[in-house]
Amino acid sequence: MSELQAEFESLTVQHQLPLAFVRGEAVLEKPEDLYIPPQALEVLLDSFEGPLDFLLYIIRKHKFDIVDLPVNEITLQYMEYINLMQEMNFELAAEYLLMAAMLAEIKSRLLLPQHSHGNDDEADPRADLIRRLQEYEIIRQAASDMDVLPRLERDHFTGQAELADNFSPFVILPEVSMQELLSALTDIAKRAKDFQHHQIKKEALSTRERMSRILELLRNQSGYLNFEDCFELAEGRAGVVVTFLAVLELVKEKLVQVIQVEVYGQIHVKLA
Repeated sequence: MSELQAEFESLTVQHQLPLAFVRGEAVLEKPEDLYIPPQALEVLLDSFEGPLDFLLYIIRKHKFDIVDLPVNEITLQYMEYINLMQEMNFELAAEYLLMAAMLAEIKSRLLLPQHSHGNDDEADPRADLIRRLQEYEIIRQAASDMDVLPRLERDHFTGQAELADNFSPFVILPEVSMQELLSALTDIAKRAKDFQHHQIKKEALSTRERMSRILELLRNQSGYLNFEDCFELAEGRAGVVVTFLAVLELVKEKLVQVIQVEVYGQIHVKLA
């Protein structure tokens, strides 16, 4: 039992991680004669993106009015940061030193005595710096607003997928009820009415021509003619209507007479 416990403890012992690999070999302990210079590892935090960014930070921290800058207080705060940067890394302080020189120039111009006559043409030495700070603040705010917007490959990613070679789609056909078919048929019938055409053709049968033919028949039949003999059934309904109208027109013009010998008897047409 003790051997199994010892073996289990040996397996559960955490192996020591190597400090480094030198020529493929793991180094587990630090050499005693190893010298690490202080400048070997430096962590630089980019708190500010430039001298204008740092000036805005000072103005917002102390709640200064950007239109009426207190140059003295800003210059003191700025120089403290310049001294700190010089101790850490002098190369990063180049553009900050340029801004420090500009602040010193503005401060010196403000300390100069003003003319008693008060020349209006003399500009405020802070005007150019204020204008640059205002423009930088607008651009920085616009960049911040744009960074919040959704961005492709950062907030949204385009997905791609390919179908397998042996992929066969399975199509599920929808079920159609009789009511849906009737509704579709009604819609088609309504649209078909918009394409209907009504063409008026010239009258094939003439009432005047039929009146002349009836008069000619009466003359050939010695002035009497059965009412049924005036019609030609082969002409159909249109011919019957035209013939009937022709008889009525002849009676109206008093050219023929329609007589009946007895009730429900044969009707005859004769010349007037």
